[in-house]
Amino acid sequence: MNDATPSSVEDAASDRPTAPTPDHIMQTATAFWASKVLLTAVEFDLFSTLGSGAMTANALGGALGIHPRGRFDFFDALVALGFLERDGDGAEGRYRNTPATAAFLDKNSPSYIGGMPEMLNARLFGFWNGLGEALRTGEPQNEIKHHGKPMFEELYAEEARLGQFLEAMTGFQAANFQMLAERFDFSRYQTMTDVGGALGLMSVIVGQRHPHLRFTTFDLPPVAPLAERHIESVGMDDHITVVSGDFFEDDLPPADVVTMGNILHDWNLEKKKMLIGKAYAALPEGGALLAVENLIDDARRENAFGLLMSLNMLIEFGDAFDYTFADFQGWCREAGFTRFEKLPLAGPTSVAIAYK
Repeated sequence: MNDATPSSVEDAASDRPTAPTPDHIMQTATAFWASKVLLTAVEFDLFSTLGSGAMTANALGGALGIHPRGRFDFFDALVALGFLERDGDGAEGRYRNTPATAAFLDKNSPSYIGGMPEMLNARLFGFWNGLGEALRTGEPQNEIKHHGKPMFEELYAEEARLGQFLEAMTGFQAANFQMLAERFDFSRYQTMTDVGGALGLMSVIVGQRHPHLRFTTFDLPPVAPLAERHIESVGMDDHITVVSGDFFEDDLPPADVVTMGNILHDWNLEKKKMLIGKAYAALPEGGALLAVENLIDDARRENAFGLLMSLNMLIEFGDAFDYTFADFQGWCREAGFTRFEKLPLAGPTSVAIAYK
């Protein structure tokens, strides 16, 4: 006699291990297809071309110079991936931006972040093909491999290329800097030095929310004219001073707060510790070092983006790497800092804080 009830059969079935599927493996293995579609759309300036309007595939393809063979596949792939919307089907269907692509990938939008995808497409997409060699050798796979020059020397040699790189870095960080301005208590301080300040975006964003502060943005000499133009264009030149120097060769300009936005991860351990020591020397008692980074979780299990970024540092520099908050505390304690705090920012990014 079978006295098992339907519910007990269902419960027993639910206790069985779920058979594995290859779905996640295949989605990740082919993820570069989707990435390249999006990056190529940015390369073609598709989202700016659409703007606030809508176009058929043939009209949009003609405007972008895309061969008829690829038009429908390319645009419909962007629809399926969630980067375009389409009204209607077939040849009469009209493509338009999503709210997100209109806000962040149309060059006419003040929140444009397409500089980062442009840089990923122009530089890093190809370099990442050398990940296996980087893992075997520990050597970078970027410009130095192909041209014999380190990444920064190559980038800083030409103003247009440098400008593209700086626009990519600053636009990508805007949301994090905005959240930093909101979440960290700047009211206790009067001055701030942003180390590796690029176009001065962190100083601009923090200064717009905390007008009592005075800022120094510190970077290499080729950056200065680009930073000055950007700061003047937003009317912040009376609050922000651009100072040129080499943070490995020169002392950091003293301030109550020293910030580093994705600076420490660019370097090996020796140079990380050197920069932390220079920050300590630039701060008064009670001052704070703020490092905005994609901090890896201490157990190294969760922040996949931070771990992938650390692999990107291997591709770019060889011995550079991303790090955990526990790592940061240890290095800062060696330099003399006594108190530490971590605040979450946008997505995988946090600010690690060390108080003198």
